[in-house]
Amino acid sequence: MFPFLLDAESAPLRWRRSFPGGPEQARAVRRFVRCLLADCPYLDDVLLAADELVVNALRHTKSGQGGGRFAVELLHGRGGVRVAVTDQGGPGEPVCRRADDLDESGRGLCTIALTAASWGWYGNDQGRTVAALFAGEWSA
Repeated sequence: MFPFLLDAESAPLRWRRSFPGGPEQARAVRRFVRCLLADCPYLDDVLLAADELVVNALRHTKSGQGGGRFAVELLHGRGGVRVAVTDQGGPGEPVCRRADDLDESGRGLCTIALTAASWGWYGNDQGRTVAALFAGEWSA
């Protein structure tokens, strides 16, 4: 499943930026998203999703290894906002899994699934894109 609701025609505003694969970049991504979507009524949910997707890319893919990189893309159109993170791939597939009560991680994609209209991914061990779609009208 991949949230394609926002395409080039319905999303007149599109931004894409590449980041080095270091943990400090999560803050830079949040700043990038906040700056571009400052008036978005569901900005907090978009920021949470962007942060979770970046952390997952750094933790579970080659993007978090030495010399790794990832890219963040934002689309804003009539249908809402899509945030996507493209990484350098890894051994597993992104899944929403049930974390035990005492687990310190493992809730990110489930949180996104609860706050976004939809989420999904495509790709393989060489590179993948994970995205979340937030539906709702607003003018930038």
